[in-house]
Amino acid sequence: METLDEKIPHFIREIITEDNQTNKWDNRVVTRFPPEPNGYLHIGHAKSICLNFGMALEFGGQCHLRFDDTNPVKEEDEYVHSIIEDVKWLGFDWGEHLYYASDYFQQMYDHAIILIKKGLAYVDDQSAEEIRHTRGTLTKPGQNSPYRDRSVEENLDLFEQMKKGEFPDGTKVLRARIDMTASNINLRDPVIYRILHAAHHRTGDDWCIYPMYDWAHGLEDSVEKITHSICTLEFEDHRPLYDWYLNMLEAYHPQQIEFARLNLAYTIMSKRKLLQLVREGHVSGWDDPRMPTISGLRRRGYTPASIRNFAERIGVAKRESMVDMAMLEFCIREDLNKLAPRVMGVLDPLKVVITNYPEGQMEELDCINNPEAPDAGSRKVPFSRELFVERDDFREDPPKKFFRLGPGREVRLRYAYFITCQDVVKDAAGNITELHCTYDPATKGGDSPDGRKVKGTLHWVSAQHALDAEVRLYDRLFTEPDPGAKEDFLSLMNPDSICVTQAKLEPALRNVKPGYQCQFERKGYFCVDKDSTAENLIFNRTVTLRDTWAKIEQKLI
Repeated sequence: METLDEKIPHFIREIITEDNQTNKWDNRVVTRFPPEPNGYLHIGHAKSICLNFGMALEFGGQCHLRFDDTNPVKEEDEYVHSIIEDVKWLGFDWGEHLYYASDYFQQMYDHAIILIKKGLAYVDDQSAEEIRHTRGTLTKPGQNSPYRDRSVEENLDLFEQMKKGEFPDGTKVLRARIDMTASNINLRDPVIYRILHAAHHRTGDDWCIYPMYDWAHGLEDSVEKITHSICTLEFEDHRPLYDWYLNMLEAYHPQQIEFARLNLAYTIMSKRKLLQLVREGHVSGWDDPRMPTISGLRRRGYTPASIRNFAERIGVAKRESMVDMAMLEFCIREDLNKLAPRVMGVLDPLKVVITNYPEGQMEELDCINNPEAPDAGSRKVPFSRELFVERDDFREDPPKKFFRLGPGREVRLRYAYFITCQDVVKDAAGNITELHCTYDPATKGGDSPDGRKVKGTLHWVSAQHALDAEVRLYDRLFTEPDPGAKEDFLSLMNPDSICVTQAKLEPALRNVKPGYQCQFERKGYFCVDKDSTAENLIFNRTVTLRDTWAKIEQKLI
């Protein structure tokens, strides 16, 4: 597994190092990644995956994959399968340690009985609205439930009836009996179980009461003998509740450590909002290449190594911050620069006719596959009288610092010849349809025997041999850096987040399969889409290259 050679220090790495030095956990390191199977994983989850599995690998321990499947209404096997695929794709393996919260439903029920017998839990008949109303606020204490002082015997009997399905949904809950005046609202008699007559994706109709997440969370860690329970910051206020549960049950007690979740600019990380995008058809699905999901990034052409290195570079902190999308794009460029073969593809074709090149002649030119990888070798690319170049590589009235093609200007064709534009052909509406150029046969390979220099080098494709392809150019899904901060986040969607163009590609790409990655010279890194076929080639742009002229032009606007 390829990752950064140098590990970046962070406080979790330091805590585990110190724990091992003091033999706090008998030199064990056991972490876990505990997703809820109610949506697809996104780049924020990738950070947690890399952290939990990475720490276990680094310290010779193990990481469990555990599904917190305590809510049958929102959970589906589709999500379970997608999560397993995503974690494997990122390069991590849990071995035999695949678990589900539902594995422990009986144990959780038995633990609830213990709390009831200790007088630390009771059945409450209040509605959800009444419980919310009597819970209090940050400045106002809560009020005891009128059912709080039920006897142990009555609570045991009612809880058993709840388990047997004798009460409708929402009519009763089991609550912990802690302190309704606690400054931490999470300790104000939280709900442990609710009635839910719904089939579970694993246990079917075995249960009609289901544990709340906060009840299940700490118990799962305890049962699995987790040493370092690594969570995001929103669980910091819940830690005293987890501690209380485990202390009252006299159970094994892992160490919970909180870190700041990933906030990535121009994306949203809310599974609820991502689900809304999918269900309302604002994107094509969970794996739409504009989505921040791992499956979306994979389809767009991001590599496991690039995401792992991104997670390592951004580090682990205690304070929330916004990470620039440019960091993620840097990581994928860095990875693909070493791996991706170079090819030529023209995204907005403009025909060039080389008037002094012999009609019917074709020659094959040597082109380097990847200058960053000498062992990648070279390939033959056909050259002929009629070519395609990028439309924006020509200006009829070129501005200053524009060193590409213009009337009377000479440029280099990559791996081929110097050409000079002699004539511009337009249609009746004044649109440029064709350029007539001449070439210098002595400049084959891109160098001039007389030593004259040209400043512009263009990529090209032979018109006779070009492949037609649909190319999807992706941009940010939202127009503002923090769309999640606005309730009406859909109003911030970028109308230009996808642009589809009909491109011309060199023939070497004829038989490429879905997932194939390459660099279109001067245009960016691209990946063959999963829906691509031999008859209908489809490429997704993973990320652009740095375009010097584009930056200059933007400053002039």
